Amino acid sequence: MKQHFMMLAAYNQWANERVYEAAADLDAEEYDRDTGAFFKSMKGTLNHLLVADRVWLKRFTGEGDAPSSLDTIIHADFAKLRAARQAEDKRIVEWVGSLSDKAFAGRFTYMTVTDMRTISQRLAPALMHLFNHQTHHRGQAHMILTVLERPSIALDLIYFQRTEDGRAFA
Repeated sequence: MKQHFMMLAAYNQWANERVYEAAADLDAEEYDRDTGAFFKSMKGTLNHLLVADRVWLKRFTGEGDAPSSLDTIIHADFAKLRAARQAEDKRIVEWVGSLSDKAFAGRFTYMTVTDMRTISQRLAPALMHLFNHQTHHRGQAHMILTVLERPSIALDLIYFQRTEDGRAFA
């Protein structure tokens, strides 16, 4: 199970870098434009992904900052947001790598952000949610690029598995 989650962490890092590489070509107006995505713009979407990861990592590890609102803009500046994303992806990869196989079956307890309920659950399904949530919103980032008439980017897991880094997991 650990190998599976290590693959997802590495894929997550790879896919985020591809999205950020594509978003780097947007001008300020395009970056802020409301395109109809759930978090409206590329800026809102990319910030939400970082917010959610920080919330989950705080729940999982007890460490780090966790915004109290899912639409928090952590960094309006793209370069600062990108640096924070890279640091968070590194943190996720290292944390997953530090877990024992037994840890994935363990339970943890946390408070929800949206309705302030206490939840207790196993780690593996919650960690799967973290990666699935990233995929969902990266899809919205891809849609934003499409609306802005930018080139399509390949984000499929299988494409990651065909890269040098991804072949270790294929």
